Amino acid sequence: MRLVFLGSPPEAQGALRALHDAGHEIPLVVTQPDRKRGRGGDLVPSPVKRTATELGLPVVTPERCKEALDDIAATGAELGVVVAFGQLIPPSVLAALPAGYVNVHFSLLPRWRGAAPVERAMLAGDEETGVCLMQLEAGLDTGPVYACRTVPITPDDTAGDLRRRLADLGTELLLAEIDSVPGRTPTPQEGEETYAAKLSVEEFAVDWARPAVDLARLVMAGNPKPGAWTTAKGARLKLLRARAEDAAADATDVADVAEPGAVVGPGRIATGAGVLALGEVQPEGKAAMPATAWAAGFRGDRLGA
Repeated sequence: MRLVFLGSPPEAQGALRALHDAGHEIPLVVTQPDRKRGRGGDLVPSPVKRTATELGLPVVTPERCKEALDDIAATGAELGVVVAFGQLIPPSVLAALPAGYVNVHFSLLPRWRGAAPVERAMLAGDEETGVCLMQLEAGLDTGPVYACRTVPITPDDTAGDLRRRLADLGTELLLAEIDSVPGRTPTPQEGEETYAAKLSVEEFAVDWARPAVDLARLVMAGNPKPGAWTTAKGARLKLLRARAEDAAADATDVADVAEPGAVVGPGRIATGAGVLALGEVQPEGKAAMPATAWAAGFRGDRLGA
């Protein structure tokens, strides 16, 4: 099939490469503009642009998707494929291709429509999530669905881990379904709608008065970004991996008598309910390290103070 591909982050690279390797013709890739990165402020292309360039595919990088309308219409493509593009696609662009667009969305729609479906599912304590191949329309992730697949969310998953699994699953789903999309009628979404709002650095500040189980979700959902964080002796400490300890008698007893945020053992922090066992942390200005190594050099008695 002749396709236009729209995507930007690493999670979209596999889908682009797989479509190309499967023999689909891709006359145009649309991705986010190059952005300044690092201390030098050098312009860096999106991961999808790097992959498209490697594959020898034409690329455009509009600040706004509507700026690519003429380029998209001129391709003669039948269908557009969207994977984490990062911009809303206006009706004029949606109407530019005869079979419209399909979108690989990282949730079980209509749960977690929006910008951060993976992290919101984790923060809410969902036991599973998945990917849906949906028909794109003007509403935010409101289009009917062609097919979905599910995956469990485990306590050991970071958002990065889970997103990589979902990207692989989404690529498999896309390849399995795409040939049948033109002329096929998808199924309207059914169920309770929830919205996955954008993440902010502020909401990942650790409030040690919250239960350990909630804070473990916060830490794992914030990895790799924006990152759960607290302070240790006035310096920021990013928490990369953590788990809520089992409700063993000793852990419960310690948490009951210790003030939230108190260090009650190597890498073990009292919370409002239970103990949070830190697995990996990153002190300000330093590389990530095991929490036990950090704790060996920490000479305070409370975090977040």
